[in-house]
Amino acid sequence: MTLTTDAERTTEPTVAIAAVDAHRSRRLTRRTWERGGLVALLLATAIAYLWNITVNGMGNQFYAGAAQAGSKNWEALLFGSLDTGNFITVDKPPVSQWVMGLSGQLFGFSSASMMIPQALMAVAAVALLYGAVARVSGNGAGLLAGSALALTPVAALMFRFNNPDAAMVLLMMAGAYCTIRALEKASVRWLALAGVALGFAFLAKMLEGLMVLPALGLAYLVVAPTSFRKRILHLLGAAVALTLSSGWYVLITLLWPASSRPYMAGSTDNNFMNLVLGYNGLARVLGRNHGGGGAAGGHGGGGAMPGGFTPPSGAAMNHGGGHGGFGSQSTGLARLFGGELGFEISWLLPAALIALVLVLVARGRRPRTDLIRGAAIVFGGWLVVDGLVFSYMNGMFHAYYTLAIAPAIAGLIGLGVREMWTVRDRALGRFGSAAIVLALGGWGFVLLGRNADWFPWLRWAILVVTVVAAFGLVGTSIKGLRRFTGALLIAGVIAGLGGSAAYAVATIGQPHTGGSPTVGPASSGQDHGGFGGQGQDNPALDSLLESTTTRWSAAVNRSSAAAALELPTGTAVMAIGGFSNDPTPTLAQFIGYVKDHQVSYYVAQSNGGRGGQSAPTASTHAGAQGNSTHPKSTTGGSTQNRSATAQSNRGGSSTSPSGQIASWVAANFTPTTVGTATVYNLSGYAG
Repeated sequence: MTLTTDAERTTEPTVAIAAVDAHRSRRLTRRTWERGGLVALLLATAIAYLWNITVNGMGNQFYAGAAQAGSKNWEALLFGSLDTGNFITVDKPPVSQWVMGLSGQLFGFSSASMMIPQALMAVAAVALLYGAVARVSGNGAGLLAGSALALTPVAALMFRFNNPDAAMVLLMMAGAYCTIRALEKASVRWLALAGVALGFAFLAKMLEGLMVLPALGLAYLVVAPTSFRKRILHLLGAAVALTLSSGWYVLITLLWPASSRPYMAGSTDNNFMNLVLGYNGLARVLGRNHGGGGAAGGHGGGGAMPGGFTPPSGAAMNHGGGHGGFGSQSTGLARLFGGELGFEISWLLPAALIALVLVLVARGRRPRTDLIRGAAIVFGGWLVVDGLVFSYMNGMFHAYYTLAIAPAIAGLIGLGVREMWTVRDRALGRFGSAAIVLALGGWGFVLLGRNADWFPWLRWAILVVTVVAAFGLVGTSIKGLRRFTGALLIAGVIAGLGGSAAYAVATIGQPHTGGSPTVGPASSGQDHGGFGGQGQDNPALDSLLESTTTRWSAAVNRSSAAAALELPTGTAVMAIGGFSNDPTPTLAQFIGYVKDHQVSYYVAQSNGGRGGQSAPTASTHAGAQGNSTHPKSTTGGSTQNRSATAQSNRGGSSTSPSGQIASWVAANFTPTTVGTATVYNLSGYAG
């Protein structure tokens, strides 16, 4: 029998309590570091993305005009109208306009009120990606994934811009986060929330917002810890949630009398579902009846792009290594790696694909319900489905569309690096981590080589560090080198992210406007404004339109030209033909608006100023009479001479509604020159 003294009995609980306290202290310290890391990541993202954000001015004037209209008029906000007169919408659903318009209503419309919500969406997307990855693979993986997203050039571009892609990608990321939460306990509630998020992603950019859906559905079907029957039922419930969260708006557009709401731009029959399935649906992928279908590099489609600009065949479209607002129009698996697409999205893409394979191999013998495998299916499926669609779509394709796969790439980087770290004692871990590091550094070296005059030392530094780190990681099988595994992996990953980070920082430092902004430093020589830029200022015209009191101060061909007049004047401008040859208004409708004194002027642009079109010309209709109160312009030329150029008017051919309107205006009103614009005074018309 062992005798225990009173001193020993007193010491035992003291030691136990000390051990518990030490364990709690370590846990608190770890949690503090984890939370501190997340806070630092989100603060850094916010500071970087908000810094000097008004340098982009009104960004894409097409969407800025709608944001301004939504900040003044509730109906314009609801439908995403381009103007407060509610003549026509933008050619996308209105979720992004809701955010920017409400911000304008709260804080007054300005560049800051429009752009700041976009930057905050980046912070939210990074937080959601961190949360999704950290829940299954740990804090370190979450921080790496979030950092990779924030340092992706196309994210640095589009989360500081006013296109709808930022809102769409945030909602897609919310859907992925909710799905990963649902995988943990087969949660119907979280899966339904994923459906709601994707429903609103649909209302941000239609079918593109739903391209992540197959990946989310497959992950839940494979991994959720419940019976197959219940998994199917849960997915059907999520589909109902998706339908309800998007369908209410579709029903509003269908049930609201078409005569008292704006025309649905991009549709052929003023029907929202026509826009979904046609112009913004299959036409985008197949290139049928949509701009961009023709030969490689061509624009096709027959309509003017925003601002009335139509690039010449092959112009700024098919770069092998240079910049251009459009992605390479040559379809195929190499598309995402070439031209402007390579600079915007491909920095981490090879490493992400390798990481996907490595994670699936490493988790191959795990149970069906393995959460890391589930996350890999979510992000991997997202990348593969969207990447293949982007690689082979035949419609007009902008490089910035690839923002849609940025969270998937970043998520796979986080999962892959973490998984290789956990199996670092095995050959898979050593060679796998080396492969990821080499892919990061090697492809960054290639991309930077395409702009070799910009910091030429940077690509060599990245290559040297990543090669050394990769060989070191392989060599950690030697006992004495194992202690350096962590340092080598960290150094290799940081260096591998260097090219993407440098281009993201350079992108933030440049102003971006127009319809197809691009990434990178100014020294690369690309046009950061893309097509449809700000246009030449015309104070005289602005003053003229500001003095009007009619429903629309003016009418002008095309939506971007109308927005360019709305922004400085704060007036509603009728966009004849909408974004691209929308069949509205008809000549009879336009004559009715003029007769009812709802529009004051018809504006035709010249000399590169606002308006985006050539002056219309008078037809030789018998009995045509001028009705303008302004003196006849000395530059207008004879009726016959002006008629000779009628068919080349960017407003459309003589048989199109916009062409017919242009001819009617020229035949019945006398032009005058206001600044750089040719203007027709429509007041006083009695028919």
